[in-house]
Amino acid sequence: MNDIVRHNPDRKLSDAVEYNGAVYLAGQVAEKLNVGMKEQTQDVLRQIDDLLKKCGTNKSRILTATVYVNDMKLKPQMDEAWLAWVDPRNPPARATVQALLGSPDTLVEIMCVAAK
Repeated sequence: MNDIVRHNPDRKLSDAVEYNGAVYLAGQVAEKLNVGMKEQTQDVLRQIDDLLKKCGTNKSRILTATVYVNDMKLKPQMDEAWLAWVDPRNPPARATVQALLGSPDTLVEIMCVAAK
């Protein structure tokens, strides 16, 4: 039986969960919310890189990503940061969804699943 490994767990969630060769990341939001969409996205992608590294994998192994944005009009700015970051040889399946996020200042949240 494979063990389940939880990273940074608290009472409500874990930032990442490893199981059976996959890494499941919780939705990540920017640490600084007083900046624009591109900057918040860059911050979130940096956090994703850090979590994946902690789990022994990297962005080239991401299988799926779901991007939540609070306003589709800002999606081009998110896409700009995403395209500068994503591994062009190994892009994941991705969806972008407009949603009400945790606070009015939260412009983007990204969750993904990666292979180990």
